[in-house]
Amino acid sequence: MKPAHLLLLTLAAALIAIASPAAADYPSNYLVLKGGLYSPSDNFDLHNFNGGSTSHIDSKSGLNGEIGIGHYFSRLLAIELSGGYFESKGSPAVPPGETKLKVIPLLATGKICLPIGPIEPYGEFGIGAYLTDWDLHGTSSNISGSTKVTYGLHAGAGLNVNLTDHFFLGAEGRYLWAKPSLGGQDININGFTLTADLGLRF
Repeated sequence: MKPAHLLLLTLAAALIAIASPAAADYPSNYLVLKGGLYSPSDNFDLHNFNGGSTSHIDSKSGLNGEIGIGHYFSRLLAIELSGGYFESKGSPAVPPGETKLKVIPLLATGKICLPIGPIEPYGEFGIGAYLTDWDLHGTSSNISGSTKVTYGLHAGAGLNVNLTDHFFLGAEGRYLWAKPSLGGQDININGFTLTADLGLRF
């Protein structure tokens, strides 16, 4: 099955689940805000940049934000739909220049939860669509590129602390795999996201 078809099926299942009645003894749905850092795990090479040369670009950590809505099938299993933004800046050693990578991820994530009193650790795995844009500025050339959509995978783990049945604080770490092609250049955006989370169950 193609990643696009898998993503559409996952989104449809999640929307049906979120629309289902809430459990009587525990809120079935939640809204979560996440903020933190995106840390790329790879650098990349740009070809035909700054007068036809190949430049090795370093990738630096940048901001990451996300908003998600989720549904608990049970206390042990949940699914989450989310969207957000992350960015990274970089620069070649020679010749001088600067790049800025901007990404809007649209994600569907399955979660396996282990509630232990007010503490809820979880593991997660999902698929995402990444809308990517970049700008390159050099001494002799400027390049911009964008891609309509690139599909990728992500996996991670997190921990929620339930302040009440309706409010929770959390922290989450995730690794993503995606490789968009921008202006004929393959850009590896694999990396980690680390966030602090604030959630509301309803």
